[in-house]
Amino acid sequence: MDLVKALSEQYMKSELPTMNVGDTVRVSVKVKEGSRERVQVFEGIIIARKHGGINETITVRRISYNVGCEKVFPVHSPTIVGVETVRRGKVRRAKLYYLRDRVGKRAKVKERI
Repeated sequence: MDLVKALSEQYMKSELPTMNVGDTVRVSVKVKEGSRERVQVFEGIIIARKHGGINETITVRRISYNVGCEKVFPVHSPTIVGVETVRRGKVRRAKLYYLRDRVGKRAKVKERI
């Protein structure tokens, strides 16, 4: 088990911002189109954090053109350039799946001061 832990620790990112469920984040992702590579930003609310260590993922939800869009990002993936916290959310749950059913102002999360 120590060998697996040692191998996974060398691939983990050391400097990650503090991000919790309910926070609005801006995730920068490397996108490869043919021979070119660019950085695309996905901004939304973190509705779930799963697993731990090298396998940790965050599920980010945003609404664009009145359609909800969710993406699951592996936190320690080399395609993730960075994660920037835009605003902190005040929530009392570990998973915010109930936001999927809500529309408009009801889908907002209060800001933590």
